[in-house]
Amino acid sequence: MSDIHSASIGFIAPIGDFGRHNSQITGSVNHLWKDFYAQALAEQSGTEAFAALDVAPAIKYENTEPRGGTEVLGTIVTQRHCEVQDTELRPPQALFLPIAEFELDLLPPPAVPYPPEEIIAQQHQQDFTATWVRPLVMAQGHPLPDPGPGPEPRPLHLPIAEFETDLLPPPAEPFDAMTLIEQQRAMDFDLGWARPLVVNNLRLAA
Repeated sequence: MSDIHSASIGFIAPIGDFGRHNSQITGSVNHLWKDFYAQALAEQSGTEAFAALDVAPAIKYENTEPRGGTEVLGTIVTQRHCEVQDTELRPPQALFLPIAEFELDLLPPPAVPYPPEEIIAQQHQQDFTATWVRPLVMAQGHPLPDPGPGPEPRPLHLPIAEFETDLLPPPAEPFDAMTLIEQQRAMDFDLGWARPLVVNNLRLAA
């Protein structure tokens, strides 16, 4: 029976007791309503019973129009003079977006490849930086490491033509019999007639 709480008069709480909560919330509203009723009674009766509210009575002018009606009339007239345009409502359309994977014209132009000379220069610069500059900078201010063991000597295998016949130039083809006969005739002519004649002319000229 502890869950049953008393609620305020005129309020039905669905869960728990909301009487105190509602009283706290509506306390300020009740206070305003009490002031409003007191001011209305003071204006209607004209007595000084509620003078403690310090509210000046409103001045009434018989020949003036009510302010609220003038504002409402101005608003109505303004709305009537507004241009009303009918907005055509269209059904939503399918959205087709350009896809660069299928439309190659939308892709950015490919970059111009580097020439081979510039690629070689870049590789040399990278090798120089990675193998010399970077280790030197990283080791600055640190003690030098102990040198490791050097490479062991190993026999040097050089190709030798005397033992590897595949390295020798191919043998010359022998001359045929007619070629040998022509060479012998030319040599005999040179030694037997042309050479003695040239030597004799040189002696006479000397």
